[in-house]
Amino acid sequence: MRSPWFNKPFAILGPRPPISCLLLCFVCVLGLIAILGSTSSSVFDSVTPIPLPDVYSSYRRLKEQAAVDYLELRTISLGAGRQTELELCGREKENYVPCYNVSANLFAGFKDGEEFDRHCEISRQRERCLVRPPKDYKIPLRWPAGRDAIWSANVKITKDQFLSSGSLTKRLMLVEENQFAFHSEDGLVFDGLKDYSRQVAEMIGLGSDSEFLQAGVQSVLDIGCGFGIFGAHLVSLKLMPICIAAYEATGSQVQLALERGLPAMIGNFISRQLPYPPLSFDMVHCAQCGIVWDEKDGMLLIEVDRVLKPGGYFVLTSPASNPHGSSSNTKKRSTLTPTEEFSENICWNLIAQQDETFIWQKTVDVHCYKSRKHGALPLCNDVHNTPYYQPLMSCISGTTSNRWIPIQNRSSGPHLSSAELVGHGVQPEDFFEDSQVWRSALRNYWSLLSPIIFSDHPKRPGDEDPTPPYNMVRNVMDMNAQYGGLNAAMLEEKKLVWVMNVVPVRAPNTLPLILDRGFAGVMHDWCEPFPTYPRTYDMLHANGLLSHLSSERCAMMDLFLEMDRILRPEGWVIFSDKLGAIEMARALAMQIHWEARVIDLDNGSDQRLLVCQKPFMKK
Repeated sequence: MRSPWFNKPFAILGPRPPISCLLLCFVCVLGLIAILGSTSSSVFDSVTPIPLPDVYSSYRRLKEQAAVDYLELRTISLGAGRQTELELCGREKENYVPCYNVSANLFAGFKDGEEFDRHCEISRQRERCLVRPPKDYKIPLRWPAGRDAIWSANVKITKDQFLSSGSLTKRLMLVEENQFAFHSEDGLVFDGLKDYSRQVAEMIGLGSDSEFLQAGVQSVLDIGCGFGIFGAHLVSLKLMPICIAAYEATGSQVQLALERGLPAMIGNFISRQLPYPPLSFDMVHCAQCGIVWDEKDGMLLIEVDRVLKPGGYFVLTSPASNPHGSSSNTKKRSTLTPTEEFSENICWNLIAQQDETFIWQKTVDVHCYKSRKHGALPLCNDVHNTPYYQPLMSCISGTTSNRWIPIQNRSSGPHLSSAELVGHGVQPEDFFEDSQVWRSALRNYWSLLSPIIFSDHPKRPGDEDPTPPYNMVRNVMDMNAQYGGLNAAMLEEKKLVWVMNVVPVRAPNTLPLILDRGFAGVMHDWCEPFPTYPRTYDMLHANGLLSHLSSERCAMMDLFLEMDRILRPEGWVIFSDKLGAIEMARALAMQIHWEARVIDLDNGSDQRLLVCQKPFMKK
């Protein structure tokens, strides 16, 4: 049945012509469009069959394949081009983080601290609008300079909050006219960060903190990380720290750490497990993190034990006094630390105590749990346990896992042994083939993006572009990371970025493998908002995610709004997916004001790339 707009001309002009004439006219129109498109970029980009590895000279002059012209015509014919573009949210939502509405949580009956926890089920319906940047927001400084200085307007922290921060933070952080600047380590006084880090290393039997990697410590969960002071130092030591801290409406530790380009996300020790599998980290660090570990019958410590690998360390610096001073005070403060009885119950050994710093080491002997006294904590059944914000459990996890390997005996770095891969249920041949694919893909991405990001970037409002080379991308979120192949390829190519590897909850659970490679990673349900602040990632990468989510209950527009929220202005998005999914994504990108181009891989497959850039919108 023809649509009304198709029938109307014939009501005026008389009887309909034969269908063969209509087809001939349609072909003529397509030919005219093709001719005009080859001479005017204002109608369509010219079509040139350039393979992906070729370098494009300009983002505005990206060459598209014939399939892209088809998508243009198909989009117009379906009416997608006429869909309403979404507007900016109000100023009150500049730092909006869904799922953390304390008043709504209280109204729903949550109490005893649970009102501060993540509850996405409370606020499912939300206004569909684009979270705007603050009035004086500026594009972050390029890495690595941006690690030591950030624009003060980009984070929500007041002078009073800065002045109430810890003494170490105030020594390392300066408030300038429009920036927060951080001291370089070379100028620290005797009781500064370097000495604290060296003290921790010596307490676990090392000569210096440069030996952390040799001792099996490469991933560190930093709880209540302040403003990323310790995390920045660990990054300089080639370690991978992940900062977690509770949601804060202002003065957020996570927001400031991410603005510095350091790995961080919102996470609470209240009533639910963290979204990490058992045996995830080599060290858990808490320096004045504000958590009373003896509460809830030790369940908070059991959660630390769950995510700690065999032979891993729990470093606790109490808030009672300055943890970085002299080493003369070795008196134990039992009211601020786990009791000896409980640490024995979970097979921890207090290996060192100096000043207000205590270090426990988790046992490497799985049989320790069977030899405990009667009435000890039971062992968990981990077979069907998916650690996605499940309630805290009062049992010991990971004891039956084939990943129960002491950190001192594990492979160092991203290259796992064949035995370790088989332990993850992955065939070495498949893993190495995947690595090759991502090496090639990264070269293609960089060939495509380098002239865009590094040479043809539009001038920013009130800011002049520096002379290249410089690094516009500090961090990347891989939204469907699988084995972490993109992360590994970036390391091999010495790209100065870190990657947050996300494993969707209903995808094969490869997060243990990712974490064992020493990468940052987390499990997440993409039908829900990600636990981070707005404007915290420079690039988002989604390989096959749209096809994966096609059968899910969530709306694709909500996913795109969430991606826009966590992506900084002028940030980049790369979709790699099937043609139908890319066609849909392009229409949605237009609604949220993204610039978008489809790239044909020229390999005869149904796979396409969609490269998008978020504009710097201010009103």
